[in-house]
Amino acid sequence: MRRTAARRTRVLGWTSIVLTAVLVVGTLGLYIAVRAKLDGITHIAIVDTAHRPPKYTNALNILLLGSDTRVGRNAGIGGAVGCNCSDTIMLAHISPGRKKVTVLSIPRDTMIPLYACAAIKGLPGQQADPAAYERINATLAVGGPECTREAVEQQTGIRIDNVILLTFFGFEKVINDIGGVTVCLPFAINNVITAAGGSGLHLSAGRQHIYGRAALQFWRTRENVADGSDTARIARDQYLMAQIVQGVLHSGLLTSPTKLYTVVGDVADAMTTDASGTDLLHIASSLSGVSTRDVQFITAPTSPWPYDPTAELEFAQPQAGKLFSAIAHDSRLPKISRKKTSKGTGSGQLLTISPAKVKVMVLNGSGISGQAAQAAKALTGRGFTVVGTGNAASTGYVKSVIEYGTAADLPAANTLKEQFSSVRLKLVPSLTPGTIQVILGSTFTALAAPPSPKAAQPVGNLATTYGGITADTSCRDSAFYGPYDTAPVPGSAAPCGCTS
Repeated sequence: MRRTAARRTRVLGWTSIVLTAVLVVGTLGLYIAVRAKLDGITHIAIVDTAHRPPKYTNALNILLLGSDTRVGRNAGIGGAVGCNCSDTIMLAHISPGRKKVTVLSIPRDTMIPLYACAAIKGLPGQQADPAAYERINATLAVGGPECTREAVEQQTGIRIDNVILLTFFGFEKVINDIGGVTVCLPFAINNVITAAGGSGLHLSAGRQHIYGRAALQFWRTRENVADGSDTARIARDQYLMAQIVQGVLHSGLLTSPTKLYTVVGDVADAMTTDASGTDLLHIASSLSGVSTRDVQFITAPTSPWPYDPTAELEFAQPQAGKLFSAIAHDSRLPKISRKKTSKGTGSGQLLTISPAKVKVMVLNGSGISGQAAQAAKALTGRGFTVVGTGNAASTGYVKSVIEYGTAADLPAANTLKEQFSSVRLKLVPSLTPGTIQVILGSTFTALAAPPSPKAAQPVGNLATTYGGITADTSCRDSAFYGPYDTAPVPGSAAPCGCTS
């Protein structure tokens, strides 16, 4: 009996070793195969590294670009000729806990100053020129994905971790890999391709399950639907993205190495990125716990550009600035905080303002060498406008002091105060209105630490505030109606039955 038991033990032991070896070899084989697929991706390096925004949390900010390059059988979709521009610009913000995602769409026609971009891979690059303007989508043709990243970072103040560029063909393959998507149209669309534009989309009213090419045509449809604008197309694209998110989550793609392997292989030749293969797999796997209700789609607020209001846009302020700041800090949009006032004294005064609006002079009041320069650099990194540095009229300060000239400057002083762990405010009427000065004492060593990732609140429901949607949306009729199409009479039957 003992020999039999010993033999069984040896057999089980060898079986365990063999199974372990098989698993190791199989896993290694899958890893090598995935790596081989990833090697097909065009990788680029971050080129322009100066003046990048600070990173406030460990959230992931991924810039997603869609190139309008026409090749192969997709050459006619959206017009016969493309400019190699990024007609789709989206910033995906993945919260520190990897449980919430905010996708910010930036309209392609938004006008921005020229930022410096290095020449790369045959593209010319450009010199910075604050007095000259270009459409933000033109940056891709000038300096590639890194030029677009530079422009988005400088305009929004959001530090971007990675950039991913996907061509029309890659988009089409992803849709096919997840088994297509279901969309609902409030009316039939027959969009004819012409030299000037058109997508070739032909779909009946109601719910339709579409695959790669039709999904791409849906994505590119602009002419003769709603008001024919790019912002209206963005609204429909966000709706399609919501359906794609549903398809990805329902397909189990993010939790299946085999399915990921298939998708990676299909899009490798159509993708350009500065992310490593490991980064891409990490991004995909980190989203496995996300639910559709926690993915929201919004569009950056814009208004007509004064110099060409019928064709161009600019970021609308202060709405855009507040939105960008909320994403950069992964915080809810701040409520307007007002001072409590007695009866009859008016509506009160705003307690804080945007750091960019605070003009601050940094003075050394302790005599410690380099103290003012250190604080000025740190404040600039947090978005404050430092107008200069120097020595205070006298030294011997122990505690730092923020001085302001009028009651109107108190919001700026309060905003600056939040950056220090120990400082007092002082009203000095002789100071020039509009400029705040901080006199550093000997106890100052560094600015107060920004909120840690654990303490940071996740971005709130921006979709409600900015007219967006969440990924559990099943229809979005409002994105289809406009001057070209008349909305149905309220209460009447509609193919989708949706008013969002």
